[in-house]
Amino acid sequence: RLIKDLILNFFSKMMLRPIDFYFESLEEPSRSCMHALRQYLLHFSPSLEEAWKYRMPVYMYKGKMFCYLWTRKHGRQPYLGIVKGLELKYPELIQEERKRMKIFLVNPDADLPALKIKELLIAAMALYPCAILFLIYMRKK
Repeated sequence: RLIKDLILNFFSKMMLRPIDFYFESLEEPSRSCMHALRQYLLHFSPSLEEAWKYRMPVYMYKGKMFCYLWTRKHGRQPYLGIVKGLELKYPELIQEERKRMKIFLVNPDADLPALKIKELLIAAMALYPCAILFLIYMRKK
């Protein structure tokens, strides 16, 4: 029984969840950039939850889709997709052919623009009525 438990434990650690496999399957420098974006989002708010939906990493806020991470088809450039991006007026956000979402392109060869990402996330979170307390907390930081 002990040996069986050890073997199961070993193989369960070897098997990646689909979301982890997605991040690990990216090529450098996109992989490092996407890992940094992922960590930034996971530490941005305790209310953001990571999920694997539509075969991509999605970040939920209070059960609602908030943002997602993906790479462009051409050039594999990482980006942060803002679900309610259409309601935000930032020149750095690109709509292209999306109906309600906009994206923020991230240069994988440069430092993560953390202040700009924080600004965008706070503005996007303000579009969710249940985010008032979090926004008050963030303004004090």
